[in-house]
Amino acid sequence: MSKRTDSNIYTIFFAIVMVLVVGSLLAFMASSLKPNIDENKRIEKQQNILYAMGVNENEGNSATFISTDKVGDEFAKYIKKQLVIEGDKVTEDDQAYLIDVKKEKAKAKDGGVRRLPLFVGEKDGKTFYVAPIRGKGLWDAIWGYVAMDANMVVQGAYFDHKGETPGLGANIKQRFFMDDFTGEHLLDTSGNFQGIRVAKGNNDAINTDKKDHEVDAIAGATITGDGVSAMIKSDLRLYVPYFKTLKTN
Repeated sequence: MSKRTDSNIYTIFFAIVMVLVVGSLLAFMASSLKPNIDENKRIEKQQNILYAMGVNENEGNSATFISTDKVGDEFAKYIKKQLVIEGDKVTEDDQAYLIDVKKEKAKAKDGGVRRLPLFVGEKDGKTFYVAPIRGKGLWDAIWGYVAMDANMVVQGAYFDHKGETPGLGANIKQRFFMDDFTGEHLLDTSGNFQGIRVAKGNNDAINTDKKDHEVDAIAGATITGDGVSAMIKSDLRLYVPYFKTLKTN
């Protein structure tokens, strides 16, 4: 008697076997590739941090990272301390750059204490404080790194996105947008945190006023720009208590 391969039992059995086989293969591949994935994440984060403080290979209008073969040495050269701010506690941690900002924000929403990484760098005799930020654009996540001095004046920035519209919201990672943030003040003259707003029609298209807490928006990318404004305001505000301690030390 020939076996019937069109029965429901055979179909279910075949599906179970295929799920087990494919699942095992995917698990094996994920395990095998994890070291490479982790290494790529390390390189990307270090490149982002260095870019924000002006350690990059920019030429003309292009935004170019330090090459992957140099980034480890350059990170060790320029980043003098990695801090983790957790409530009133500040500790040094040479793995702070691996903190997942997305998970920390979710933890805070659930009532937990969020860990805030902060990278202290030195370049050309100046001290930079680089903080990661994360938010929501039009279609998906946006994030960035903002380098500040002790007065919370922006010294450089890098922004990126997961799925913003090419030629519109995706332009947040273009130099013409990122460079506008350099010199902008996050605090007002009284020392109160104001953030920086990506403003449509702010009457300062070439960004000469660095104390108006505004940069010019990208045409056709209002929601993405609002997302950048929101993540700067919500995330960098959390660092204000730390910067106040710099005034007393």
